[in-house]
Amino acid sequence: MADAKLIFLVTEDWYFWSHRLPMARAARDAGFAVAVATRVAAHGERIRAEGFALHPLGWRRRSIGPLASLAAIGEIASLYRRERPLLVHHVALKAALLGGIAARIARVPGVVSMIAGAGYLASAPGPGARLIALLARLAWPMLLLRPGARVIVQNEEDRAALAALRPAQAQRITVIAGSGVDLARFAPAPEPPPPVVIAYGGRMIAIKGVATLVAAHQRLRQRGSEARLVLAGASDPENPSAIDGATLERWRALPGVTWLGAVEDIRAVWRAAHVAALASLGGEGVPLSLIEAAAMGRAIVATNVPGTRAIARDGVNALLVPPGDEAALADAMARLAREDDLRRRFGEASRRIVAEGFSDVAVGAATVAVYRALVAEIGAGRSASVRPKSR
Repeated sequence: MADAKLIFLVTEDWYFWSHRLPMARAARDAGFAVAVATRVAAHGERIRAEGFALHPLGWRRRSIGPLASLAAIGEIASLYRRERPLLVHHVALKAALLGGIAARIARVPGVVSMIAGAGYLASAPGPGARLIALLARLAWPMLLLRPGARVIVQNEEDRAALAALRPAQAQRITVIAGSGVDLARFAPAPEPPPPVVIAYGGRMIAIKGVATLVAAHQRLRQRGSEARLVLAGASDPENPSAIDGATLERWRALPGVTWLGAVEDIRAVWRAAHVAALASLGGEGVPLSLIEAAAMGRAIVATNVPGTRAIARDGVNALLVPPGDEAALADAMARLAREDDLRRRFGEASRRIVAEGFSDVAVGAATVAVYRALVAEIGAGRSASVRPKSR
């Protein structure tokens, strides 16, 4: 595969670094010449240090208007024409749509699109998001489910949603659960002493249900519980549902709540926590925050939405509640704070679940298998195109 150039197209360099690095490393180790095309903010040197070529892009996630989208398509198509990759790997919805058009223009032989949380499109909030969702549903069959293309999703619900758009091409959709976690780096950690700490690690955006989590925790405190809530993560100005700074400061002032802002090493948060929480209002791919917390042996409390169920299994390592239900979430948090044996049993199960299918080794191997199948298809197609016609 030494001559097989593979370009990852990602909107932000931090997202590539936090979520797609295991896949890129696996491709590099399998012999692909890996490059990354992204908006570069803070991780450019790290990406280059991995041996990946870096192609800075000028696009922004929040720019979804017609002119900005056309400019992005032109920039990406120009890059693909210049670099002539055999494969491109488009990460997330915007990259899949705009990159998919650019790949068609530049005649890229193989396109892999990774869509996390595709089921969320059915309930995307806001007119802008609903327009993108409509365009995605219309464009998917043409861009994603065609010869020379593969789609990777993270859970069965998303696979079914995409397969329904073009059932005859369903074999082009592969489920690879999660982003991959280093089991040695995210090793099990003993529980800290009381009081019980419930932690959320992730972006401070509304769709993650952070407001519901805070409200549920305050209900818990009103019952006399000493359980603390730790919020680890910064707001995301590029996301339309970003939580503003004033709201975050107001939450920080609530009894028992700590907002840490951005955290460089999330392992410190999980070592200091007893329970990992995620109150998502919509579908997820498979939340990396919960995979990492589970790898470190933490029980989970979360909402019962697609993707989250893959790592947070009700009654096994987690308590699941309906999305947006503050009372049910408070009850689940109270139970895990109160029942030490249940919490520890869930934590042990969490580690087993991650070890069985969410490691970076497993995710990397599954991704490389998709690349190889697509390379074989491309080779077969090229051979057929030059085969002499029978007389």
